[in-house]
Amino acid sequence: QITLGHETGSGAQCLKCKDKCEGFELHFWRKICRNCKCGLEDHDVQTTTEDDKKIGKLLEDTKYTSLIAKLKTDGVHHYKRNVVTLTNPVAAKKDVAIKAVTYEWTPPVPNQAMAVRYIELLPKEKQPVAGTVGAVYRKKQMAKQLPEHDQDPAKCHELSPNEVKQMQQFVKKYKDEALGVGDIKVPEEMQAQNKEKGPSEAGDRGTTAAVGALGSKTAPSKGAAYSCYRCQLCMKEGDPAVYAERAGYEKLWHPACFVCCTCNELLVDMIYFWKKGKLYCGRHYCDSEKPRCGGCDELIFSNEYTQAEDQNWHLKHFCCFDCDCVLAGEIYVMVNNKPVCKACYMKNHAAVCQGCRNALEPEAQRVTYGNFNWHAEPECFLCSCCTKCLIGQKFMPVEGMLFCSVECKKKMTS
Repeated sequence: QITLGHETGSGAQCLKCKDKCEGFELHFWRKICRNCKCGLEDHDVQTTTEDDKKIGKLLEDTKYTSLIAKLKTDGVHHYKRNVVTLTNPVAAKKDVAIKAVTYEWTPPVPNQAMAVRYIELLPKEKQPVAGTVGAVYRKKQMAKQLPEHDQDPAKCHELSPNEVKQMQQFVKKYKDEALGVGDIKVPEEMQAQNKEKGPSEAGDRGTTAAVGALGSKTAPSKGAAYSCYRCQLCMKEGDPAVYAERAGYEKLWHPACFVCCTCNELLVDMIYFWKKGKLYCGRHYCDSEKPRCGGCDELIFSNEYTQAEDQNWHLKHFCCFDCDCVLAGEIYVMVNNKPVCKACYMKNHAAVCQGCRNALEPEAQRVTYGNFNWHAEPECFLCSCCTKCLIGQKFMPVEGMLFCSVECKKKMTS
């Protein structure tokens, strides 16, 4: 059987399903586990090395080569993450454990204090501190926002030579026109540096940063307010701000406001895509440019694809989410926004009629009360005591049983 990277994370426990999942096993064309339908990022798999290679490839052939280096073993570019470990200087006495905090990523700035201050300005649950929910959040966003199959044809399933060429051109285009990595600067210090350089030395970057961030062409006084491009609130004096070169240095953001305009999530490691005055994460930038298949999660470069249930699909990927049978011309049911064939629906997802104890067909008329369901038929929706048909009648429900009257209820419950 064909598999894609089958060995990656094989057997890893699902953090969502726990013991219900037998262990991660990659579906041969979907980007999910065959056992529990969750993604790789939801399993206890260490993906740091693969993530560093992925970002290294993303930043290849861009101006951000200072953030990548070649691995000595295979020559593959990898991401030089700025990892910072701080130890508690107070814990110097004997018998006192030294407390260390490791940030799995911080902004690549020479001033460590500024990098840590940037992290502190993020929501606590999103700070990438090793061993915390913040580190898990960063890992998930790395997979969600920057999927490998949005930049590397080798990570896609059965692309034609023409589709490979189109994808390569698409990736080159977004690297040239949209991709960027945020800069961290203290607005007041940036202003002072530009004044020292003068307009001719500072260039567009300096003069726009000095003027536009204030919203006027007057020189700022001490403590003058710099407004965040997203929330319009003022920056606190001395705090770092995020700048995006493609947006122009007249704009700045609070660290917690540097988010994707579509999903409103922090842009992981400040990697952004700029388009028509808006910040995007990689996933949602690509979604704004190309249709994405609801089956394999890949961008669609073929001229022929289908649209169903407000989603786009490769023709060969509009399949049952449970058994992978092709659904063209077949009856299907949407379960959690995924198409399922009738046979799998009846076997795995259908509600059970409280009357006859059989599964309810998707097209069958039914009566639902709370968590209980019945066929809307005289032989199913009836009094549990006297078997009177209750369709169109008042009834008394008691833990899945139905009664036509207080008398019948007393008979059955006494």
